[in-house]
Amino acid sequence: MGKLGVMEIVLILLVLLLLFGGKKIPELMRGLGKGMKDFKDAQKGEPSDDKP
Repeated sequence: MGKLGVMEIVLILLVLLLLFGGKKIPELMRGLGKGMKDFKDAQKGEPSDDKP
């Protein structure tokens, strides 16, 4: 497999925009970022500060 070019990335972004709409994408990215942070914290063995 080759590297993704600019046109391929633009096409993927347009498809995501059409599928989820402009309001839903920031929510998805926020959730993805939180999940990645939780995963990294779990790997390090650090307790999460979100849970009481």
